[in-house]
Amino acid sequence: MIVTTIEKPSAETIVRAKRLAEELGSRYVGRRRETIRGLERAKPEAADGVLVVGPNELRFVSGESPPLFFHPSMALVRLKRLLEGDTDSLLRAAQAVPGDVVLDCTAGLASDALVLSYAVGASGRVLALEASRVLHTVVREGLRQYDSGIPEVNEAMRRIEPVHGEHLSYLRSLPDRSVDIVFFDPMFSKPVMESASLLPLRSVAHDERLTEEAVAEARRVARKRVVLKEHRDSKEFGRLGFARSRRTASSVAYGVIEVNDVK
Repeated sequence: MIVTTIEKPSAETIVRAKRLAEELGSRYVGRRRETIRGLERAKPEAADGVLVVGPNELRFVSGESPPLFFHPSMALVRLKRLLEGDTDSLLRAAQAVPGDVVLDCTAGLASDALVLSYAVGASGRVLALEASRVLHTVVREGLRQYDSGIPEVNEAMRRIEPVHGEHLSYLRSLPDRSVDIVFFDPMFSKPVMESASLLPLRSVAHDERLTEEAVAEARRVARKRVVLKEHRDSKEFGRLGFARSRRTASSVAYGVIEVNDVK
């Protein structure tokens, strides 16, 4: 992978790009007048993608895949509904309340982490764990800078704590009963192809199947609940021991393990 900038970058953007290149262990390449496709052809390292740095956004480009950049996606719609007094199916499943500590083990674009951060408020915490270094970096910077135009949403974004790491190793490192809710949202076993906003994730996200060991560690770590998000027709709920929450008209469903019921 290489790191470059938008066309005609400011000195501050160049400094930022070089800092990110060093952090990622990648080569910084000045943009000059070259196109991104031209850089991909000219630089062998670009075969793994190009991270384009702008003053307010990172954009990861890799081959023919759609570009990856941070955006709240449907989380913004969900939060607007919550602000109007509506409910949310994830929050019903997780039963997240102000002051809760939540570990999102598969953060992706942090859309669900954003909804959970709004729910737990300033007195709570949401740790958003992501195994992909590129995705973690794009989302971390986006959470710091994105302006939704809604103060409550911006505050929820800034409160999220992005963490780079693999979820099983991270769970193993935590003490018993150290968070309230553990949340898993792995790549669906049955993809929802109409979710165009998620297509860029498939080129960078780790899509390993969720293991029984990871769920066991989550049960050890959680004080209240372990929640799994999957396709409504998925067999993962049964395989991993999750009770299906109330069905909705959506293709998305949630499974719950009540930790208090675990003997």
